[in-house]
Amino acid sequence: MITLDEIFAEDRQNPPQDRSLPWEEIQDGMTVVVEPKPHWASDMRAFQLTDRAYCYYADWTGKGPGARFFAHPETCGDDVMTKARAMIARAIADGIRKP
Repeated sequence: MITLDEIFAEDRQNPPQDRSLPWEEIQDGMTVVVEPKPHWASDMRAFQLTDRAYCYYADWTGKGPGARFFAHPETCGDDVMTKARAMIARAIADGIRKP
């Protein structure tokens, strides 16, 4: 059986633009959770870990905590990670196995 942590670790081996699961990044003491880029989006979003705010990934990689963050009333980085982990845990419980 493959574990939740193994699935996330394997996804992190891909370059950022090819990842399908969110991941944490830290710059200058600030942690964000990067949401993978949907097929229709021009850029990924980086959500502050505990505050309900996001910025564009390109801005985050260039400016770190100095990036322009926008309020997002529904989502923070912790929410993004929790939802992804729950989704993968359900898939594991339903019998996904490591190839």
